[in-house]
Amino acid sequence: MADADARDERRPAGELEAAVMAALWAAGAPLTPGRVQTELGSGLARTTVATILTRLHEKGVLSREREGRGYAYFPVQDAPGLTARRMHTELDRDTDRETVLARFVAQLDPGDEQLLRRLLEGDE
Repeated sequence: MADADARDERRPAGELEAAVMAALWAAGAPLTPGRVQTELGSGLARTTVATILTRLHEKGVLSREREGRGYAYFPVQDAPGLTARRMHTELDRDTDRETVLARFVAQLDPGDEQLLRRLLEGDE
């Protein structure tokens, strides 16, 4: 068990969170930490999975419902919704929104720029 915990700690937290989110989205139903561990099939310790789920819940990315003595977790948004939320979070961190948005748009590839124009014009 100690070896599994040591391996878990060497993996980036974002990678572990992404794997947990992917498992929850694929399940389409609330999962307990033990069930997430089984779905991942990567040798993560159950305590590691439980910690990741708790952190994602505290960030507002997951919701949970009581199941037995513990909780079953589920995403509050789909993957595109979560990405959009992260983009808003990053935008909110800077006081110069105009510059941030201008630089974001300036760095878009032509296809994404055209898509953004269509979305802003309401032609979707």
